[in-house]
Amino acid sequence: MTFSELGLSAKVQAAVAAAGYTEPTPIQAQAIPHVLARRDVLGIAQTGTGKTAAFTLPMITMLEEGRARARMPRTLILEPTRELAAQVEDNFVKYGVNHKLSVALLIGGVSFGDQDAKLTRGVDVLIATPGRLLDHFERGRLLLTGVELLVIDEADRMLDMGFIPDIERICKMVPFTRQTLFFTATMPPEIQRITEQFLHNPVKVEVSRAASTATTITQRLVRSGKKDFEKRDTLRALIRDADSLKNAIIFCNRKSEVATVYKSLQKHEFSVAALHGDMDQSARTAALTAFRDGKTQLLVASDVAARGLDIPDVSHVFNYDTPHHAEDYVHRIGRTGRAGRLGTAITIVTPEDTKLLSAIEKLIGQPIEWAGNAISDEEASEAKRERRGAGGRPGRSSGGRGEPRGELRAREERSARRPDEQRAAAPRSAEPPAQAERPAQAERPARGERPARAERATRQSESSVSRDRSSARPAASEEADMSHMPQFLLRPVTYRGK
Repeated sequence: MTFSELGLSAKVQAAVAAAGYTEPTPIQAQAIPHVLARRDVLGIAQTGTGKTAAFTLPMITMLEEGRARARMPRTLILEPTRELAAQVEDNFVKYGVNHKLSVALLIGGVSFGDQDAKLTRGVDVLIATPGRLLDHFERGRLLLTGVELLVIDEADRMLDMGFIPDIERICKMVPFTRQTLFFTATMPPEIQRITEQFLHNPVKVEVSRAASTATTITQRLVRSGKKDFEKRDTLRALIRDADSLKNAIIFCNRKSEVATVYKSLQKHEFSVAALHGDMDQSARTAALTAFRDGKTQLLVASDVAARGLDIPDVSHVFNYDTPHHAEDYVHRIGRTGRAGRLGTAITIVTPEDTKLLSAIEKLIGQPIEWAGNAISDEEASEAKRERRGAGGRPGRSSGGRGEPRGELRAREERSARRPDEQRAAAPRSAEPPAQAERPAQAERPARGERPARAERATRQSESSVSRDRSSARPAASEEADMSHMPQFLLRPVTYRGK
């Protein structure tokens, strides 16, 4: 099948040919005719299968008729991240070269003034992240009553980032009669509920099993020690020993890990850049552009780079951290092996990561081969016990968040002792008292001190006997023995019997 058989306009076909594409991908071949027929479409496909062109090409064809009005966009595309939104804008620029379409990009990190100016002139295509779109709407700078077509891209990523309430709100703002295109790589229950609520008799286009991985990707597991320096040593060895490594994306679970790994690789003279959500937009764009253009070989990134970024020729993906969510593994390794190319995905696994690995293998429906020795069940169980032991449960003799057992017992025993026993326990001094009129208080035993078993049993039995609540005032000679005590300890204490 060729693009000429899909019903696209001549101008769009010319732009596609100029871009060097001759045959549509399966998701494009199945989705484009239904989009041109103005049907709602639910597209399920793994990342890297050409989902972006599956909706941009028919949209450009449909927008050849009509014109935009001020502050009322004709079409709306929602993306979870700034990078994905900018990438979709690039697609409209590339495939709409023969058209005079106005495109606006509403993302964070850019001034409201420039975005307002574009909206005022009127836009045919509005590409936005949910948060910035709602900001413009609440400021009264945007009307959604003229939206004819709504695209929700990377819906499962929207769910992970907490955008589903915003998506529900936006769907209620656009006209009920709009056409809706819904694209996702996985179908968790919450996404299924959204599709049933906002899509009307949709055509389901599924070109691969949900949460499956591309067959062009060679997947491997490599064991490592749990210490951070051991993982960094393993990563550097993998990079140096990798076959046919042209470039690579290194994924970390946390932004702090991104910075640490970036500094480590930079210290060892690797060509590397970093990308995570706390960077300002200009720095993120510069890092991504340098990696895409081949100026840097390695890109250390958080999961902000795991979804939909169109860098077609990435040879390797390294998971420095095993992802916490199994779906993220599918998206991470989908950055390589794109458009029929071969790719390699290597995941560094520690004994503590075996549970996360099991969830990944269950999701993709196949075991992942180990490069070298696998982590045994005994090692995984030992790591689990160590993790529990380091949890700091109260009452542990080794200390932790709770009070140590030795200190707890000493405190209980001190509270059960009689007043005269406490006075007797204090060492005597021949010096005069500092404040003879204040009652004495027992000296605390040393931290962690444990009385002998016989003495402890005697004190516990004595504490069970009822004592006189009104203790006699200590004698002057006894008060004279307390001059060595700190002043803040010489305060009245009430002893209560059991």
